[in-house]
Amino acid sequence: MKIAQVAPLYESVPPKLYGGTERVVSYLTEELVRQGHQVTLFASGDSITSAELVPVYPNSLRLDPNCVDQLAHHITLLETVFRRAHEFDVMHFHIDYLHFPLSTRQNIPHVTTLHGRLDLPDLLPLYENFRHVPLVSISDSQRAPLSGVNWVATVHHGIPENLYRLHEKPGDYLAFIGRISPEKRADRAIWIAKKAGWKLRIAAKVDVNDQEYFKAEIEPLLREPGVEFIGEIGDDTKGEFLGGAAALLFPIDWPEPFGLAMIESLACGTPVIAYPQGAVPEVIDDGRSGFLVNSIDEAVEAVRNLGRLDRRCCRTIFEQRFSARRMACDYLKVYAGLLHRQTRQAAVS
Repeated sequence: MKIAQVAPLYESVPPKLYGGTERVVSYLTEELVRQGHQVTLFASGDSITSAELVPVYPNSLRLDPNCVDQLAHHITLLETVFRRAHEFDVMHFHIDYLHFPLSTRQNIPHVTTLHGRLDLPDLLPLYENFRHVPLVSISDSQRAPLSGVNWVATVHHGIPENLYRLHEKPGDYLAFIGRISPEKRADRAIWIAKKAGWKLRIAAKVDVNDQEYFKAEIEPLLREPGVEFIGEIGDDTKGEFLGGAAALLFPIDWPEPFGLAMIESLACGTPVIAYPQGAVPEVIDDGRSGFLVNSIDEAVEAVRNLGRLDRRCCRTIFEQRFSARRMACDYLKVYAGLLHRQTRQAAVS
Protein backbone atom coordinates (compact mmCIF):
# COMPACT_ATOMS: atom_id res chain seq x y z
CA MET A 1 0.00 0.00 0.00
CA LYS A 2 1.24 3.49 -0.86
CA ILE A 3 0.64 5.68 2.19
CA ALA A 4 1.30 9.38 2.79
CA GLN A 5 1.91 10.44 6.39
CA VAL A 6 1.55 14.21 6.83
CA ALA A 7 3.12 15.53 10.03
CA PRO A 8 3.13 19.00 11.60
CA LEU A 9 6.34 20.96 11.14
CA TYR A 10 6.63 22.19 14.73
CA GLU A 11 8.92 19.29 15.70
CA SER A 12 11.07 16.86 13.75
CA VAL A 13 9.85 13.28 13.28
CA PRO A 14 10.75 11.97 15.79
CA PRO A 15 11.25 15.03 18.01
CA LYS A 16 14.68 15.75 19.42
CA LEU A 17 13.16 16.43 22.84
CA TYR A 18 9.48 16.88 23.80
CA GLY A 19 6.76 16.22 21.25
CA GLY A 20 3.80 13.88 21.27
CA THR A 21 2.19 14.04 17.82
CA GLU A 22 5.43 13.87 15.85
CA ARG A 23 6.67 11.03 18.03
CA VAL A 24 3.56 8.96 17.31
CA VAL A 25 3.84 9.73 13.58
CA SER A 26 7.39 8.41 13.68
CA TYR A 27 6.45 5.18 15.44
CA LEU A 28 3.58 4.59 13.02
CA THR A 29 5.65 5.38 9.94
CA GLU A 30 8.53 3.10 10.91
CA GLU A 31 6.22 0.22 11.76
CA LEU A 32 4.34 0.54 8.46
CA VAL A 33 7.65 0.46 6.58
CA ARG A 34 8.73 -2.56 8.62
CA GLN A 35 5.53 -4.33 7.59
CA GLY A 36 6.36 -3.76 3.92
CA HIS A 37 4.31 -0.71 2.96
CA GLN A 38 5.56 2.14 0.79
CA VAL A 39 5.36 5.19 3.01
CA THR A 40 6.09 8.82 2.18
CA LEU A 41 6.57 11.15 5.14
CA PHE A 42 5.95 14.87 4.72
CA ALA A 43 7.78 16.55 7.62
CA SER A 44 10.60 18.89 8.58
CA GLY A 45 13.98 18.28 6.96
CA ASP A 46 15.70 17.29 10.19
CA SER A 47 13.41 14.27 10.54
CA ILE A 48 14.90 10.78 10.53
CA THR A 49 12.95 7.98 8.87
CA SER A 50 13.25 4.80 6.82
CA ALA A 51 10.34 6.04 4.69
CA GLU A 52 10.72 8.46 1.79
CA LEU A 53 11.14 11.85 3.44
CA VAL A 54 9.75 14.96 1.75
CA PRO A 55 11.42 17.82 3.66
CA VAL A 56 9.02 20.75 3.53
CA TYR A 57 11.15 23.03 5.74
CA PRO A 58 14.80 22.43 6.72
CA ASN A 59 14.28 22.36 10.48
CA SER A 60 11.58 21.85 13.08
CA LEU A 61 9.87 25.19 13.53
CA ARG A 62 9.84 25.32 17.34
CA LEU A 63 13.61 25.12 17.58
CA ASP A 64 14.32 27.46 14.64
CA PRO A 65 14.99 31.03 15.85
CA ASN A 66 14.59 32.34 12.28
CA CYS A 67 10.98 31.18 11.94
CA VAL A 68 8.47 33.96 12.61
CA ASP A 69 5.33 32.76 10.79
CA GLN A 70 4.76 29.04 11.34
CA LEU A 71 1.49 29.02 9.40
CA ALA A 72 3.25 30.09 6.21
CA HIS A 73 5.31 26.90 6.21
CA HIS A 74 2.24 24.76 6.82
CA ILE A 75 0.57 26.30 3.76
CA THR A 76 3.65 25.25 1.80
CA LEU A 77 3.26 21.80 3.35
CA LEU A 78 -0.31 21.55 2.03
CA GLU A 79 0.71 22.59 -1.47
CA THR A 80 3.54 20.04 -1.49
CA VAL A 81 1.28 17.24 -0.29
CA PHE A 82 -1.58 17.85 -2.70
CA ARG A 83 0.68 18.16 -5.72
CA ARG A 84 1.57 14.51 -5.08
CA ALA A 85 -1.82 13.29 -3.87
CA HIS A 86 -2.37 11.15 -6.99
CA GLU A 87 0.63 8.98 -6.04
CA PHE A 88 -0.98 7.48 -2.92
CA ASP A 89 -3.57 4.89 -2.05
CA VAL A 90 -4.27 6.59 1.29
CA MET A 91 -3.35 9.95 2.80
CA HIS A 92 -3.08 10.15 6.58
CA PHE A 93 -3.06 13.63 8.11
CA HIS A 94 -1.87 14.62 11.59
CA ILE A 95 -2.24 18.41 11.22
CA ASP A 96 -5.66 18.93 12.80
CA TYR A 97 -8.18 20.55 10.41
CA LEU A 98 -5.79 22.63 8.30
CA HIS A 99 -6.18 20.50 5.16
CA PHE A 100 -9.97 20.01 5.26
CA PRO A 101 -10.88 22.44 2.43
CA LEU A 102 -8.40 20.67 0.14
CA SER A 103 -8.82 17.02 1.14
CA THR A 104 -12.61 17.23 0.72
CA ARG A 105 -12.13 18.36 -2.89
CA GLN A 106 -10.11 15.38 -4.14
CA ASN A 107 -11.00 11.72 -4.41
CA ILE A 108 -7.98 10.09 -2.78
CA PRO A 109 -8.97 8.16 0.39
CA HIS A 110 -7.84 10.19 3.38
CA VAL A 111 -8.15 10.12 7.14
CA THR A 112 -7.21 12.54 9.90
CA THR A 113 -6.05 11.61 13.37
CA LEU A 114 -6.92 14.33 15.86
CA HIS A 115 -4.22 14.53 18.52
CA GLY A 116 -5.42 17.45 20.63
CA ARG A 117 -8.28 18.54 22.87
CA LEU A 118 -11.63 19.09 21.19
CA ASP A 119 -13.65 20.80 23.92
CA LEU A 120 -13.01 24.32 22.60
CA PRO A 121 -16.14 26.28 21.50
CA ASP A 122 -14.42 27.58 18.36
CA LEU A 123 -14.06 24.06 16.98
CA LEU A 124 -17.73 23.06 16.94
CA PRO A 125 -18.88 25.11 13.90
CA LEU A 126 -15.74 24.15 12.00
CA TYR A 127 -16.29 20.42 12.42
CA GLU A 128 -20.00 20.79 11.69
CA ASN A 129 -19.04 22.27 8.32
CA PHE A 130 -16.78 19.28 7.65
CA ARG A 131 -18.87 16.58 9.29
CA HIS A 132 -18.13 14.02 6.53
CA VAL A 133 -14.33 14.12 6.86
CA PRO A 134 -13.13 10.69 8.14
CA LEU A 135 -11.64 11.14 11.62
CA VAL A 136 -9.74 8.93 14.05
CA SER A 137 -9.75 9.67 17.78
CA ILE A 138 -6.86 8.66 20.02
CA SER A 139 -9.26 7.82 22.86
CA ASP A 140 -12.99 7.38 23.23
CA SER A 141 -13.15 10.23 25.73
CA GLN A 142 -11.59 12.63 23.21
CA ARG A 143 -14.71 12.29 21.05
CA ALA A 144 -17.19 13.58 23.61
CA PRO A 145 -17.36 17.25 22.49
CA LEU A 146 -17.88 16.28 18.82
CA SER A 147 -20.61 13.69 18.58
CA GLY A 148 -21.95 14.49 15.12
CA VAL A 149 -18.83 14.00 13.02
CA ASN A 150 -17.50 11.08 10.98
CA TRP A 151 -15.55 9.06 13.52
CA VAL A 152 -14.26 5.93 11.77
CA ALA A 153 -12.18 4.48 14.63
CA THR A 154 -10.46 5.05 17.94
CA VAL A 155 -6.79 4.06 17.78
CA HIS A 156 -4.82 4.25 21.00
CA HIS A 157 -1.21 5.29 20.64
CA GLY A 158 1.55 2.71 20.63
CA ILE A 159 5.35 2.75 20.92
CA PRO A 160 8.00 0.25 19.74
CA GLU A 161 8.35 -2.70 22.09
CA ASN A 162 12.15 -2.44 22.06
CA LEU A 163 12.28 1.31 22.74
CA TYR A 164 12.33 0.95 26.53
CA ARG A 165 13.28 -2.00 28.72
CA LEU A 166 11.65 -3.34 31.85
CA HIS A 167 13.15 -2.07 35.12
CA GLU A 168 12.06 -4.61 37.71
CA LYS A 169 13.56 -2.78 40.69
CA PRO A 170 12.24 0.74 41.35
CA GLY A 171 14.42 3.61 42.44
CA ASP A 172 13.91 5.96 45.36
CA TYR A 173 12.08 8.79 43.59
CA LEU A 174 8.79 9.67 41.91
CA ALA A 175 8.76 11.09 38.38
CA PHE A 176 6.91 13.83 36.53
CA ILE A 177 7.43 14.21 32.79
CA GLY A 178 5.92 16.31 30.01
CA ARG A 179 5.09 20.03 29.96
CA ILE A 180 4.97 22.64 32.65
CA SER A 181 1.50 24.09 32.17
CA PRO A 182 -1.58 24.74 34.32
CA GLU A 183 -3.41 21.65 33.06
CA LYS A 184 -0.51 19.23 33.68
CA ARG A 185 -0.32 20.24 37.37
CA ALA A 186 3.33 19.83 38.24
CA ASP A 187 2.40 21.65 41.45
CA ARG A 188 0.20 18.73 42.50
CA ALA A 189 3.07 16.35 41.81
CA ILE A 190 5.34 18.37 44.09
CA TRP A 191 2.81 18.38 46.94
CA ILE A 192 2.11 14.66 46.54
CA ALA A 193 5.79 13.82 46.76
CA LYS A 194 6.31 16.15 49.73
CA LYS A 195 3.37 14.73 51.72
CA ALA A 196 4.45 11.17 50.90
CA GLY A 197 8.04 11.87 51.96
CA TRP A 198 9.54 10.99 48.56
CA LYS A 199 11.97 12.71 46.22
CA LEU A 200 10.51 14.05 42.98
CA ARG A 201 12.37 14.41 39.69
CA ILE A 202 10.73 16.64 37.06
CA ALA A 203 11.67 16.27 33.38
CA ALA A 204 9.59 18.82 31.52
CA LYS A 205 9.72 21.59 28.96
CA VAL A 206 8.44 25.12 29.45
CA ASP A 207 6.80 26.61 26.36
CA VAL A 208 7.05 30.34 25.74
CA ASN A 209 3.34 30.68 26.49
CA ASP A 210 3.83 29.03 29.89
CA GLN A 211 6.88 31.01 31.03
CA GLU A 212 4.86 33.38 33.21
CA TYR A 213 2.99 30.47 34.84
CA PHE A 214 6.26 28.65 35.43
CA LYS A 215 7.92 31.61 37.11
CA ALA A 216 4.91 32.52 39.26
CA GLU A 217 3.54 29.10 40.26
CA ILE A 218 6.14 26.37 39.75
CA GLU A 219 9.61 27.88 40.11
CA PRO A 220 9.10 28.78 43.80
CA LEU A 221 8.05 25.17 44.52
CA LEU A 222 11.26 23.84 43.00
CA ARG A 223 13.02 25.06 46.14
CA GLU A 224 11.16 22.45 48.19
CA PRO A 225 13.49 19.78 49.64
CA GLY A 226 13.80 16.71 47.46
CA VAL A 227 12.55 18.36 44.24
CA GLU A 228 14.89 18.20 41.23
CA PHE A 229 14.06 19.99 37.96
CA ILE A 230 15.86 18.41 34.99
CA GLY A 231 14.21 20.14 32.02
CA GLU A 232 13.43 18.57 28.65
CA ILE A 233 14.77 15.09 27.91
CA GLY A 234 14.71 12.85 24.83
CA ASP A 235 14.43 9.12 24.20
CA ASP A 236 18.11 8.62 24.93
CA THR A 237 17.56 9.34 28.64
CA LYS A 238 13.80 8.91 29.07
CA GLY A 239 13.96 5.15 29.58
CA GLU A 240 16.35 5.38 32.49
CA PHE A 241 14.47 8.32 33.95
CA LEU A 242 11.09 6.58 33.91
CA GLY A 243 12.43 3.11 34.60
CA GLY A 244 14.27 4.28 37.68
CA ALA A 245 11.17 5.82 39.22
CA ALA A 246 8.94 4.08 41.74
CA ALA A 247 5.94 5.64 39.96
CA LEU A 248 5.02 8.27 37.40
CA LEU A 249 2.81 11.03 38.80
CA PHE A 250 0.19 12.15 36.27
CA PRO A 251 -2.03 14.53 38.30
CA ILE A 252 -3.64 16.29 35.35
CA ASP A 253 -6.46 18.83 35.48
CA TRP A 254 -7.82 18.72 31.92
CA PRO A 255 -9.48 16.29 29.44
CA GLU A 256 -6.25 14.55 28.39
CA PRO A 257 -6.73 13.22 24.82
CA PHE A 258 -4.37 10.30 25.47
CA GLY A 259 -1.23 10.81 27.57
CA LEU A 260 1.77 9.22 25.82
CA ALA A 261 3.89 9.47 28.97
CA MET A 262 1.69 6.89 30.67
CA ILE A 263 2.44 4.12 28.18
CA GLU A 264 6.11 5.09 28.08
CA SER A 265 6.13 4.57 31.83
CA LEU A 266 4.35 1.21 31.57
CA ALA A 267 6.88 0.09 28.96
CA CYS A 268 9.55 0.58 31.61
CA GLY A 269 7.50 -1.37 34.16
CA THR A 270 6.78 1.80 36.14
CA PRO A 271 3.20 2.17 37.43
CA VAL A 272 1.26 5.41 37.08
CA ILE A 273 -0.59 7.38 39.74
CA ALA A 274 -3.06 9.56 37.87
CA TYR A 275 -6.18 11.67 38.17
CA PRO A 276 -8.94 10.02 36.07
CA GLN A 277 -9.43 12.86 33.59
CA GLY A 278 -9.89 12.38 29.86
CA ALA A 279 -8.34 9.20 28.50
CA VAL A 280 -6.61 8.18 31.72
CA PRO A 281 -9.13 5.44 32.68
CA GLU A 282 -8.76 3.97 29.18
CA VAL A 283 -5.01 3.60 29.67
CA ILE A 284 -4.46 2.78 33.35
CA ASP A 285 -5.99 -0.32 34.95
CA ASP A 286 -6.69 0.78 38.51
CA GLY A 287 -4.94 -1.55 40.93
CA ARG A 288 -2.92 -3.31 38.20
CA SER A 289 -0.86 -0.81 36.21
CA GLY A 290 -1.30 2.04 38.64
CA PHE A 291 -3.82 3.87 40.77
CA LEU A 292 -6.56 6.34 39.84
CA VAL A 293 -6.95 9.04 42.49
CA ASN A 294 -9.08 12.13 43.00
CA SER A 295 -7.07 14.11 45.53
CA ILE A 296 -3.58 14.70 46.83
CA ASP A 297 -4.35 12.63 49.92
CA GLU A 298 -5.51 9.71 47.77
CA ALA A 299 -2.35 10.04 45.69
CA VAL A 300 -0.21 9.94 48.86
CA GLU A 301 -2.01 6.77 49.92
CA ALA A 302 -1.38 5.32 46.45
CA VAL A 303 2.35 5.99 46.84
CA ARG A 304 2.29 4.03 50.08
CA ASN A 305 0.62 1.10 48.27
CA LEU A 306 3.03 0.89 45.33
CA GLY A 307 4.42 -2.36 46.73
CA ARG A 308 1.11 -4.04 45.82
CA LEU A 309 1.76 -3.53 42.10
CA ASP A 310 3.80 -5.86 39.89
CA ARG A 311 6.13 -3.99 37.55
CA ARG A 312 6.24 -6.98 35.21
CA CYS A 313 2.46 -6.75 34.93
CA CYS A 314 2.80 -3.10 33.87
CA ARG A 315 5.17 -4.16 31.10
CA THR A 316 2.86 -6.98 30.00
CA ILE A 317 -0.11 -4.61 29.75
CA PHE A 318 2.00 -2.31 27.61
CA GLU A 319 3.02 -5.13 25.28
CA GLN A 320 -0.55 -6.37 24.91
CA ARG A 321 -2.28 -3.04 24.38
CA PHE A 322 0.12 -0.22 23.54
CA SER A 323 2.75 -1.44 21.07
CA ALA A 324 3.48 0.32 17.76
CA ARG A 325 2.74 -2.98 16.01
CA ARG A 326 -0.81 -3.03 17.38
CA MET A 327 -1.26 0.66 16.51
CA ALA A 328 -0.13 0.12 12.92
CA CYS A 329 -2.44 -2.88 12.51
CA ASP A 330 -5.36 -0.79 13.74
CA TYR A 331 -4.56 1.94 11.22
CA LEU A 332 -4.20 -0.58 8.39
CA LYS A 333 -7.77 -1.69 9.14
CA VAL A 334 -8.84 1.97 8.87
CA TYR A 335 -7.02 2.34 5.53
CA ALA A 336 -8.61 -0.86 4.21
CA GLY A 337 -12.04 0.42 5.19
CA LEU A 338 -11.45 3.68 3.33
CA LEU A 339 -10.32 1.85 0.20
CA HIS A 340 -13.30 -0.50 0.39
CA ARG A 341 -15.72 2.41 0.64
CA GLN A 342 -14.11 4.14 -2.33
CA THR A 343 -14.33 0.96 -4.42
CA ARG A 344 -17.98 0.50 -3.48
CA GLN A 345 -18.83 4.12 -4.29
CA ALA A 346 -17.08 3.82 -7.66
CA ALA A 347 -19.08 0.70 -8.45
CA VAL A 348 -22.35 2.44 -7.58
CA SER A 349 -21.42 5.42 -9.75
